[in-house]
Amino acid sequence: MRDFICPNCGQHLAFENSVCLSCGSRLGFSLEDKAFLVIASGEGSEHGGAVDAADYQLCANLHLAECNWLVKVEPVRLLCASCRLTRTRPNDTDTEALAAFALAERAKRRLIAELHELKLPIVGRDEDPEYGLAFDLLSSAKEKVFTGHDNGLITLDLAEGDDVHREQLRTSMDEPYRTLLGHFRHEVGHYYFYRLVGTSPAYLPRFTELFGDPEADYQAALDRHYSEGAPPRWEKKYVSSYATMHPAEDWAETFAHYLHIRDTLDTAAAFSFAPANATFDRRQLGPSGFDTIIEMWLPLAWALNMVNRSMGKDDLYPFVLPVPVLEKMRFIHTVIDEVTSSSASVQQQS
Repeated sequence: MRDFICPNCGQHLAFENSVCLSCGSRLGFSLEDKAFLVIASGEGSEHGGAVDAADYQLCANLHLAECNWLVKVEPVRLLCASCRLTRTRPNDTDTEALAAFALAERAKRRLIAELHELKLPIVGRDEDPEYGLAFDLLSSAKEKVFTGHDNGLITLDLAEGDDVHREQLRTSMDEPYRTLLGHFRHEVGHYYFYRLVGTSPAYLPRFTELFGDPEADYQAALDRHYSEGAPPRWEKKYVSSYATMHPAEDWAETFAHYLHIRDTLDTAAAFSFAPANATFDRRQLGPSGFDTIIEMWLPLAWALNMVNRSMGKDDLYPFVLPVPVLEKMRFIHTVIDEVTSSSASVQQQS
């Protein structure tokens, strides 16, 4: 995540800001500009660099989802690029679930911003009713809700926003890490298997070689995993025990870790404790690109873990990346690089 600056006074901003705490300017995040813009008042603005209020406004979910993203003023597009992807949310009367909904939307905006930085295709249900990306954000407090993915539709249990509930699940499932953002990154990995690999037969042989048969019986794999657990010495080949369940879950888990690594490196570079070429702006191309990413990541992850321990906290990145996992991640990097590069070439030619 970039180091954002208030255009009016130069104050550093967090990704969640909607007001500058230094000069009081009303702010909105522009996904296209990858920056915060100052929103002018109706009668004009005294702030330099302000956005004309006739052109931009804050997302209609400003209060409901605490959304600080900008949209062009168009009668039919009141929701921002992230909020438009949400298909279902809690009922207006469910105040507890709505509070959790705002937390989930905050994590989702961070996900969408990273996907945009990586130039990954985000095709919604409006363009692709069958397999487009959409989110159902609902709480299991009053109904059965299971976090998962189904043909582009991602369901997230908002109860995961409660720290106590999430920690209980993390402990019971013997997981070293569990966050809302982690859930989003994992589930969107399933979406991108279809969008990047499933529709490109050229990638399937290498996928099968690394991850296994994507057509393997999922229910049988699920039953086996929860009855027998992960196989012995799974740490030698998988990034997590859950990744051992099925090739689809191995891909999604590894994809999530790729997103973890890229976003953390980008943030670290923005604050000058990672090399400048760790940012999304400096694309890592060719066969050596992934090696460069990992060469930057491993010492950073170690340092961040030691900093956390100095504060009496658990490791920030409590994972080991053995060679087989790195090869899977290299494949993901290659697919993203090739797909986004070819897409950019097509756009330039048109």
